[in-house]
Amino acid sequence: MINRSEISSHRETLEVSGHRLVYRTYTHADASTSRRLVLIHGAGVAGRYTWEALQRFLGSWSEILVPDLRGAGETCSLDAEEHPFRVDELVDDMIALVDHLKWQQFDLGGYSLGGLVSMLMKQRLGSRVQKQFLLESAVLDRLEWEETVQVRQSFAKAAAVLHQDDAQRGIKQFLDTISPNRRVSPQVEKLTIERLGERAKGFAHALEAVTAAIHELNREELLAAQGDVSNFIGGLSVDPMHQLHRALAQRMPNWHYFLIAGTDHSLPYQKPRQIAKLMDQELERYLMPHLKQS
Repeated sequence: MINRSEISSHRETLEVSGHRLVYRTYTHADASTSRRLVLIHGAGVAGRYTWEALQRFLGSWSEILVPDLRGAGETCSLDAEEHPFRVDELVDDMIALVDHLKWQQFDLGGYSLGGLVSMLMKQRLGSRVQKQFLLESAVLDRLEWEETVQVRQSFAKAAAVLHQDDAQRGIKQFLDTISPNRRVSPQVEKLTIERLGERAKGFAHALEAVTAAIHELNREELLAAQGDVSNFIGGLSVDPMHQLHRALAQRMPNWHYFLIAGTDHSLPYQKPRQIAKLMDQELERYLMPHLKQS
């Protein structure tokens, strides 16, 4: 882990397609490489809440970019209204951001919805995206595609409740679907509900965006477009998710599966140090052939 005194951060904004995107860049002065990393959060919770603890433990990246997607954190429309959006629009926003920053090549991590966004970025940008990390990515949560679609229908029901101004009930419905085996204290559950409820309408739009994307994308084509991917799955998450990632790791040499014991879908909040250590190790493995060639 880098000494926290050697990490600096700054907050900036970028206007894109009628929205003011807020993003933070963390500079690690003592990083072991000059590589750059983009980390994309999941539905409903700001990038800072999701990644700030984890990025403190990373030692391999000199710059880490943490944006807020539409519907979450501080990113908002210019008219201050909560507008529906599509996953493709989130991808457009993120590509506009890295282009604005002139990041020609970078490593990329995504959690939940952010995992889907990051895979679509890789599909579009090809070799500009290098090492990849996924934490329980959306659309990769069940072995059978039909089950994945059914799960998204449950999330759609939760989104409908969120639109009825019953945020707590809708969020609880979402958590019971995505983390049925979670073991958390009442205090942690309360904090989770509060954070997801900060922009309940934006959270609902994020859930609906993934549900819509499910009916448009081809999962096999998306998987085929990915590079070297390290996947982190909570040990308490449902068995069909583990079955999928074990199967992918067996048939795809670029797919690396890690079970994070004692965690559920909230794994980046629960075990940030452990996941950061694995990310550093996985980058080292990824770079080893390149170092040997040089």
